[in-house]
Amino acid sequence: MRNRLLLIAIVAIIAYMWWNHESAVVVLSAPPEVNLPTVPVSEAPLQRDISNGPVFKVNGYDLHALATYSATARVLSTERYSFGVEADLSPLDVALGWGRMAKPEVINKLTISQGGRFYQWRYSNAPPIPFDEIVQSSANTHIIPASAEVTRALAHVSTGANGDIISLKGYLVEATKPDGWHWRSSLTRQDSGDHACELLYVQSAALE
Repeated sequence: MRNRLLLIAIVAIIAYMWWNHESAVVVLSAPPEVNLPTVPVSEAPLQRDISNGPVFKVNGYDLHALATYSATARVLSTERYSFGVEADLSPLDVALGWGRMAKPEVINKLTISQGGRFYQWRYSNAPPIPFDEIVQSSANTHIIPASAEVTRALAHVSTGANGDIISLKGYLVEATKPDGWHWRSSLTRQDSGDHACELLYVQSAALE
């Protein structure tokens, strides 16, 4: 009985620490709210590159805004990260699909997975839509939550062919630390592989 109570106490402590990790977001000199229109899931994200964008701090990291960004997409997959320097800034990756990559009949013909900060997709025989269209209509997005509310909004989204449709707005950013570490968002939907993911400071997240 004593061992069982001890186990319950340990689980409760771990859950409490995890909740604090998930919900504690410290933003200094918060940038202006992104005021882009919400785009339909049938269209590509709306991005406006900016020069001399705002610089601000999140959880001790220096963030430099590179572009404003608005996307509505189906959640194809999610992956949480608890370890590594990146996890302190971005604890969640979300693979997103828009256009035909948001359609269940297309997604069902792909095997989608995430890991190591990458998003992968595979198919049998021929792809359901052209290869280049898959690349341009989906993306792995490293989420930097601007608030605990954003974290909670993304915590329990459904994924896959019938996954949630979500609208995200915020800034694509470059993150740095004084020791020389840096992490920069992709600014194009045309790329794939290493450095092709979006690093997104999310100010709002709403299910459609």
